[in-house]
Amino acid sequence: MRDPHQDGSWGFCPLYAATGLYCPGCGGLRAVNDLTHGDLAGALSSNLLVVLAVPIVVWLWVRWFRRAWQTPQPPGPQPRARTRELVGIDVRLLAGTVLVVATVAFTLLRNTTFGAWLAP
Repeated sequence: MRDPHQDGSWGFCPLYAATGLYCPGCGGLRAVNDLTHGDLAGALSSNLLVVLAVPIVVWLWVRWFRRAWQTPQPPGPQPRARTRELVGIDVRLLAGTVLVVATVAFTLLRNTTFGAWLAP
C-alpha cells in the first residue's frame, strides 16, 4: 500500500511541477487518507478545502440516492421542477458562484506568504 505522505508515491501535480504553485487539489489525497485514518488535524493541514467539501459531497450523494430509490414516476411528461429561489436569486446559481469564488480564493491564498499555512 502506498503512503500519499511520501513524495512521488502517487505521482505529482502537473501545475505544481510546472509553476511551483499549489492547485486547489494539492494535498487532497493526503487529506482523504488522513480522514479515513481518523486524523482530522492532519487532514486539515493537508487540504482544508477537501475536508470542508467531504460532508457536503456526502450529503448530496445521500440526497441523490434517496431520490433515486423513491417510487418511480409514471410514464409521460413530468412536471417542470421548480426553481428554488432565495430572495429572488436561484440557489443553484448562487451555490455554483460561491463554490467557484471559494476555490479561487483558496488557491490564491494558499500560494501567498500570508496563507502559507494552507499549503500542503
